[in-house]
Amino acid sequence: MTILVVDDEPSLVDTVATVLRYEGYEVAEARTGRDALTRVQEERFDLVVLDVMLPDLDGLEVTRRMRADGIDVPVLFLTAKGEVEDLVAGLGAGGDDYVAKPFSLAEVVARAKALLRRSGVERGDGRLHFADVTLDEQTHEVWRDAHAVKLTATEFNLLRAFMLNPRRVLSKSQLIDYVWHYDFGGNQNIVETYVRYLRKKLDPYGPPLIHTIRLVGYVMREADE
Repeated sequence: MTILVVDDEPSLVDTVATVLRYEGYEVAEARTGRDALTRVQEERFDLVVLDVMLPDLDGLEVTRRMRADGIDVPVLFLTAKGEVEDLVAGLGAGGDDYVAKPFSLAEVVARAKALLRRSGVERGDGRLHFADVTLDEQTHEVWRDAHAVKLTATEFNLLRAFMLNPRRVLSKSQLIDYVWHYDFGGNQNIVETYVRYLRKKLDPYGPPLIHTIRLVGYVMREADE
């Protein structure tokens, strides 16, 4: 399943897109209303997460034009407006649900999943692959180069976060959100500790795949990339 995330704030788009990728969705990104309209006209999406306040075409107008073109993809509005009339206007324009800023990532994920269920879209869990590593989301088994790798639940979730975001640098804060959940209040050094545990279990069977990007975070990629 593919979700389009639209917002003119790069940090917000990156955060929402990355957490949706962690949940197993393919995610595309747009920064303006016109860009979003072009994308949905040219590509197929299962859900659009759409900011209401955009610098060119606002989210309500984007949705009206989508509906006029016969594009019935579900729309989840991101809005800073809490007034009832604004929310009613948003839903009247063809939107399906909304999340008011400031919002929690958990709420965005929950509402996105609910819209996808209501629209009849289901995500089937399967196996993730990167280089010579395979991760089975159903059985929680991991293999590297045909060797079974025994991971704890936290190690498994950390590896899954990397495999859902291959070649993408993830900060400690992002990994905290995805692995230890969105309300974690502990020390971020726990990420470094579990990355070390994960490397010790994967590296004996092949070249290192999880690399440290100094002062930024971590990335899963092959050494020659």
